Amino acid sequence: MIDNVPFDHDLLEMLKTIASEGITNAARGFSGMVGRKIEVSNPALKLVPLFSIAKMVGGPEDDAVGIYLRFEGDMVGQIMMIMPYQKALELVDLLMDLPQGTTQHMGSMERSALGELGNLSGSFFLNSLAKLAGAKIMPSPPAVMVDMVGAILDIVVATAGGISEQVLLMQANFMDGPRSVEANFWVIPDLNALKDLLKKNS
Repeated sequence: MIDNVPFDHDLLEMLKTIASEGITNAARGFSGMVGRKIEVSNPALKLVPLFSIAKMVGGPEDDAVGIYLRFEGDMVGQIMMIMPYQKALELVDLLMDLPQGTTQHMGSMERSALGELGNLSGSFFLNSLAKLAGAKIMPSPPAVMVDMVGAILDIVVATAGGISEQVLLMQANFMDGPRSVEANFWVIPDLNALKDLLKKNS
C-alpha cells in the first residue's frame, strides 16, 4: 500500500468541484434517459481510509451491490459505487419510477438500471477530470456485482495494485420528487495520476 498520497488542500478542493459537476451532469443524463427529472442534492467528496468502506456500507458479511468501472489512458484507476442490498433495491424503484418496496430482487433489468447510473456518474466525473488535466481517460463498461461487502472489496483491492490507503468518497442523494436515496461512489486513483494532476494545476 502507498500511504503518501498528495491529497493537499488545493487538490482536494479541485476534485470536490469535479465531483459535484460530474454527479450533477450524471443526474441530468439519467433524467433524459428515463423521461423525468432525477435530481441530485448535497454532492460531497472526502477522503476516507480504504478499509473503512466495509463498516460504512454495513459490514463485510452484509449483502451489497457494487457497480464497478476501471479507467485507463493517461490516468488509470477504479470507480466503485457500492451500497447495501436493500438500498440498491430502493434506488432501482426510484430510477424505474416504481412504488418504494416494489423491487424485491436484482434481476437483469434491475442490474442494467444500476449499471447505467454508475456508468453515467463515473463517465461524467472522468470527463470533467480529463478536461481539467488535459488528459485522455477511457472508462470500461460497468460491471454490476451482487455479493457480500467483503467479497466485492476483495475484488477491488486485488485488481488495484499499488493503491493508496486513502480513497475518495463521493456522496450524493438522488431524488425523484419527495423520494431520495443516498449513493456512495468510491474513487481509487493511481498515485502517479494524482501527482501529474497536481503538477499540471499547481
